[in-house]
Amino acid sequence: MPAYEETFTDRECGSNKHIVLYFREKYNLDLIYKALPCLKVGNKGESLPMEVCKIVGGQRYTKKLTNMQTSGMLKVNNLRPGERLDKISQIVSQNNYGEDPYCKMFGIKISGSPTLVQARKVPSPRLKYHDSGKENVCQPRDGQWNMQNKKLFMGGNINSWVCINFEQDISDSYASNFCSRLGGVCNDYGLVFTRNSVLPPKRGNPMQVEWALDDLYGEAMRRLKPRNQPLDLIIVILPDNNGSLYGEVKRICDTNLGVMSQCFLAATVKKMNIGTLTMASEKMNIKAGGRNVVLEEALLQCVPLVSDKPTIIFGADVTHPSPGNDTSPSIAAVVASLDWKLLGKYAPELSAQAARQERIEDMFGMCKAHFLSFYEENHEKPERIIFFRDGVGEGQIQDVLQHELREIQRAWMNTFNESSSPPITFVMVQKRHHTRFFPVNKDLNFYDKNGNVLPGTVVDTGICHPVWRDFYLNSHAGIQGTNRPAHYHILHDDNNFTEDQIQTLCNNLCYTYERCNRAVSYVTPAYYAHLLAFRARYYLGVDSSSDGSAAAEHGESSTDHQLKPLPRFHENLKNRMFFI
Repeated sequence: MPAYEETFTDRECGSNKHIVLYFREKYNLDLIYKALPCLKVGNKGESLPMEVCKIVGGQRYTKKLTNMQTSGMLKVNNLRPGERLDKISQIVSQNNYGEDPYCKMFGIKISGSPTLVQARKVPSPRLKYHDSGKENVCQPRDGQWNMQNKKLFMGGNINSWVCINFEQDISDSYASNFCSRLGGVCNDYGLVFTRNSVLPPKRGNPMQVEWALDDLYGEAMRRLKPRNQPLDLIIVILPDNNGSLYGEVKRICDTNLGVMSQCFLAATVKKMNIGTLTMASEKMNIKAGGRNVVLEEALLQCVPLVSDKPTIIFGADVTHPSPGNDTSPSIAAVVASLDWKLLGKYAPELSAQAARQERIEDMFGMCKAHFLSFYEENHEKPERIIFFRDGVGEGQIQDVLQHELREIQRAWMNTFNESSSPPITFVMVQKRHHTRFFPVNKDLNFYDKNGNVLPGTVVDTGICHPVWRDFYLNSHAGIQGTNRPAHYHILHDDNNFTEDQIQTLCNNLCYTYERCNRAVSYVTPAYYAHLLAFRARYYLGVDSSSDGSAAAEHGESSTDHQLKPLPRFHENLKNRMFFI
């Protein structure tokens, strides 16, 4: 709407006024660009003509960056440890905090050199693959390993599949050859992948993705239904610059069709790189109900305070809409282990709640669903609960802990009609912090090829909280830049873990992430919850991008707008890891 049509309620006289007239009377200013729209400013969205506004420099941009902006930011920030330490030291010297009047006023003294802390290294766990492989036990080195001479620990089955191609430059025959090559790789590693598809590869119009997928699924099921057979997988070929197409495919497959999907970019299809196909086969195996790798100590039933009795491990996260998005809810995701002896299969649960609300409101309902699933899978009640909570700012810790711990206990007692709950360990995982570690010892055994501290490095003294039990764990090998360790806070511990036990458990769980052959930067259950919450954003549509878990610290809960309902994933996908 142009400025000359805009009106507002003048608080001084209580009547409606045109903005153009108001500026003429109040400020003796005749607007020049009356045909331009006004800017909406403030929480109430008040209108101001563009020509009277000025954007002050140096402000923090809080909205989602474009892909190009994100790439540029990462390039600037991807400094190796030595370079980053030099940069930090340079900035501290330039700022001269010792002469800062505010620092002097409050008695703050900032050292000109980094703090020296003691660290130790937790050993990496031994990993178990299938006995039919030449190498069935693996000892990761520097937080990573490969699939050479190995077979998947437990291969799944993909008995019925179809392929749909949304890239016009890839022919039907090429798509068919790609699927054959992919199937060969899957079978080589132990995932049973039926050679022939239910249908020949189909072409899809990117502008009619829902119709294309519905039509493909309907035709496939007409052939499978007489055999009483489900469709196990849809292979989807996408253009390299596919915009919102990927999210639409996932939304339709997850919520409408209830079938697993595996997407490939056109560039991947054209290259047919064996490494990429191997990684894809591992994802597909998990979606097919298989297991890629397990901890050897889990298989031997010797994980401290886990293997001795039925234990359920949770991961939870909340993702928030981008600033300015007042119609999308925050999404809470909770995953929980089903196979307590092997620590790898996780069931998903999702819930929508008021925008930028950090504590999980439906913790009771989601935990109850998980307890029931655990009982159905194991025919035993969980007798120990370990809960990893991601994405909580320090100012919200107590509120989140009190509410969520109470709801977990209440859910267990309600599910099993008991008067008390089993022992619970509640651990908060923080990723968004500014602590970095730089190895002082120049011995090659103390840092990796990029100069980062080694995977398994733990710091639990010197810089930790004076009251809470907490520690920093660098569990992963950085690909580029300086590693950021995860910060773990043990907020509640009925199980009485020792420091060694909880630190080792956290480190070992980082090696059970099924999407890659690397240890990840924080515990797998919390990572899976993050993936699940992010996946659910696609269910809300293309404009529902998330600004991450920490957005609640900087925004207000939106209660004045009608929130979009969150579609639920299909019943066919219950207790399945479709979000991998």
